Amino acid sequence: MPRALWWLLVGMALNVTGASFLWPLNTIYLHEQLGQPLAVAGVVLMLNSGGSVIGSLAGGFLFDRIGGFRVLLAGAMLTIAALGGLSVWHGWPHYAVFLAFVGVGSGVVFPAASAYAGAIWPEGGRRAFNALYVAQNIGVAVGSALGGLVASYSFSLVFFANLLLYAAFLFTVVAGLRRVPLLPPPRKKRSGEAERAPSRSAGWAFALLCAGYGLCWLSYVQWSTTIAAYTRELGIPVGQYSLLWTINGALIVLAQPLLSAVIRRFMPTLKRQIVIGFFIFAVSFAMLLGAHSFAEFAASMIVLTIAEMIVWPAIPAAVNEWAPPGKAGFYQGIVNGTATAGRMIGPVIGGSVADLFGMKLLIMMLALFALLAVLAALLHDRRLPKRTENADEKTAASV
Repeated sequence: MPRALWWLLVGMALNVTGASFLWPLNTIYLHEQLGQPLAVAGVVLMLNSGGSVIGSLAGGFLFDRIGGFRVLLAGAMLTIAALGGLSVWHGWPHYAVFLAFVGVGSGVVFPAASAYAGAIWPEGGRRAFNALYVAQNIGVAVGSALGGLVASYSFSLVFFANLLLYAAFLFTVVAGLRRVPLLPPPRKKRSGEAERAPSRSAGWAFALLCAGYGLCWLSYVQWSTTIAAYTRELGIPVGQYSLLWTINGALIVLAQPLLSAVIRRFMPTLKRQIVIGFFIFAVSFAMLLGAHSFAEFAASMIVLTIAEMIVWPAIPAAVNEWAPPGKAGFYQGIVNGTATAGRMIGPVIGGSVADLFGMKLLIMMLALFALLAVLAALLHDRRLPKRTENADEKTAASV
């Protein structure tokens, strides 16, 4: 991998570590420390997610105009400013205001990082996006573990530690990426590739892919909301539920080499990778229908994690493959915004369905959403021009 990509990976690991210090503790802090009702805490978290959607669209748009380095710089500086305010004023209602701006700043960074990874190592294919995905999950694992430890001493230290980690992210961006070309190079036309599809066809393909991606994120977020509550109803201890996420993080990091080999052997095209990944998502939710013990939930989590490892890096890689020249950032911004929107509305939809109709119906609905995502992935490129066999072989070889 290029040296600049390593700098980006280290920076994003620091970025996500900082974010993961805070996000698991938001509801606890709002409810227990600030005395706000859970409904108010939910609104504050929606504001944070809404800010992230706005930031994603802005970050992708700006990437195509001012380049990845400046966008990452702007996102980091905005987040640091918001966290600086949060470190000093973390009472009510300042907390809600600063948290919304944290969402905007972090939202700016993620699509820019995805587009930047593709621009830094275009010949790497999905490997660049897979490496970015692993780096971010290392940050999630480290940040979630350390955040709880720091919070046990003082919540104020959580805000300060978060600020320091984002400052480290800013330093990494400046030190490692300031000499990387600001604008992503125009994508060269592959030999054997047909003329680019009309914008309406490309828009249809992109919309279907985003719809499937959003449905799977809406379903995935249930594991930290409705399914978490469901495990408690079944008498599964909190410690065992937390262990499920430990399994998730460990698999993502440790099983990556084996899964990468499987993907290279059996999923030579990104379309096949996405279709198979969405189908495995459906299987993981179907497994929950008869789950009553920790072992059964752990088995479902393992299958879910495999699906996640297949799909999450493949979507931005696929978008990077056929985004129009000079539009990669814009497309990545919409993709990241779609995922955030799924995480934002998922708890509301899941909680409403579970309250009104019960968990069994919700789980069946989640499996159906994943199957609809499979259908969207199968149909998304129907209107796009087909590449020749030779071009497909070259794409497969690059991954």
